[in-house]
Amino acid sequence: MSAATDIAASASKSDSPAPKGFAARRTFAIISHPDAGKTTLTEKLLLAGGAINMAGAVKARGENRRARSDWMEIEQSRGISVTSSVMTFEREGITFNLLDTPGHSDFSEDTYRTLTAVDSAIMVVDVAKGIESQTRKLFEICRLRDIPIITFANKVDREGRSAFEVMDEIEEALQLSVSPQVWPVGMGSDFHGCYDLATDEYLYSSVRAGGACDTVKQMTGIDDPALDAMVPEHVLTRFREEAELAREGYATFDGEAYRQGHLTPVVFGSALRDFSVDQLLRIVARFAPPPRSQPSDKGPVDPRTSSVSAFVFKVQANMDPNHRDRVAFVRFCSGHFKRGMKLNHVRSGKPLAVNNPIYFFTQERDLAEEAFAGDVIGIPNHGTLRVGDTLTEGENFRFTGLPSFAPEVMRRVRLEDTMRMKQLRRALEDLAEEGLVQVFKPIIGSNWIVGVVGPLQLDVLASRIKQEYKTDIGFEPVPYSTARWISSPDEKKLKTFIDENKMAVAEDRDSRPVFLPKGDWELRYARERNPDLRFDETRELVAT
Repeated sequence: MSAATDIAASASKSDSPAPKGFAARRTFAIISHPDAGKTTLTEKLLLAGGAINMAGAVKARGENRRARSDWMEIEQSRGISVTSSVMTFEREGITFNLLDTPGHSDFSEDTYRTLTAVDSAIMVVDVAKGIESQTRKLFEICRLRDIPIITFANKVDREGRSAFEVMDEIEEALQLSVSPQVWPVGMGSDFHGCYDLATDEYLYSSVRAGGACDTVKQMTGIDDPALDAMVPEHVLTRFREEAELAREGYATFDGEAYRQGHLTPVVFGSALRDFSVDQLLRIVARFAPPPRSQPSDKGPVDPRTSSVSAFVFKVQANMDPNHRDRVAFVRFCSGHFKRGMKLNHVRSGKPLAVNNPIYFFTQERDLAEEAFAGDVIGIPNHGTLRVGDTLTEGENFRFTGLPSFAPEVMRRVRLEDTMRMKQLRRALEDLAEEGLVQVFKPIIGSNWIVGVVGPLQLDVLASRIKQEYKTDIGFEPVPYSTARWISSPDEKKLKTFIDENKMAVAEDRDSRPVFLPKGDWELRYARERNPDLRFDETRELVAT
């Protein structure tokens, strides 16, 4: 039995009824190290799904096109993703909710929260570089959350390591069984196309070798004589040897093992040249899990539950700078939502009428008439919804698992024009609510302190405040190295600690006390002297 047998068998089943409701949803993220081709792949998946008519290449020079999932000015100018995008499209009866995440480690907190809202992921690997540091970190997050992964080995049209080296590294570095599904026919200067081992289809360019994929030809197998007339002998001989070894030497595809996170199907291709994008989307549609149960403080919430429930995993301000909008990204976990429903906003205990929910395609929006478990929609609001909020059809429980991490870089905000204080306050409140930065107000002193995971976030913060709030800011160093949320069951001991350390205590945006140590030694000393206090590196994002 070949490694691709399961997929091939499934591909032949055309008479099975199309899934409906939540069973027809595939909510997935794309994760990778920067520059592995994640945003380009996102564009091409949208193109394959019919969501757009033209994909804009990232960093395209001499053109006005830009990646449509990167809508901020800083993303377009630097050719990187710095915020998560949500895009919904349909193909062959399946509704795809695609979440494009930042690849840069400085934005890992946004990525982590986004991964709480997905049921599977596509891991993009550059064949020349293999498993890079950020890819490994994001994979570990997926493993912690039992998120199954499909691997897309990108850029086979460029010189890189052999397909076997890439497969072996994935297997050894990530401790995953690998099952090849689409194999390259040559690589780099010898690249002539890709071969789908599951369906015996040959993908190639009818214009020239190495050109964009525009033709798919059905073959009887890797020994089909038709290939001899299409591929140079030295390339074809090597491909046939490699494909045979790949089929026999790696794991047989097992859908259940994949969904349990023990096996990853591997698709070799080139997002830029449109190779294997359709095949990747087909695997997501047929084998990626539909919406799964979500954790809550009252136990797992089953997607088959009839009552509506959802949680906010992201808030984005100023997606449309002309309207100063604020949109909450909401992942539905159960029930059948219909536009106009009143949902219980658990944090406030008040009903919330959802009259204008929207489906996203980056800056383009469509009114959402309904949503099922797995769907991600936007709810425009003016500060009512915050990250970590739960919406239900009446029940009082909250979804869990959305953390906020202690910052690793701390800076004092310097306002260049003191007459813009009101705008600065609004900007910091909005962007802290998004999760871009954490904002602390010292008990003693008037200047805000911002905390971020990495320094690139500071560049984004300054850029967005300038562009969206017309306010110039700078940053000054502070003696603090990090922050820890402090709490204690004994309110008196907590108050005593705060009174004795006023110079090193601040409040976060929810008025929770935060200890700001100058270094590891000071943090250890504070812990040893105050065994009844907790110094938390993370906190659950449950707005109060």
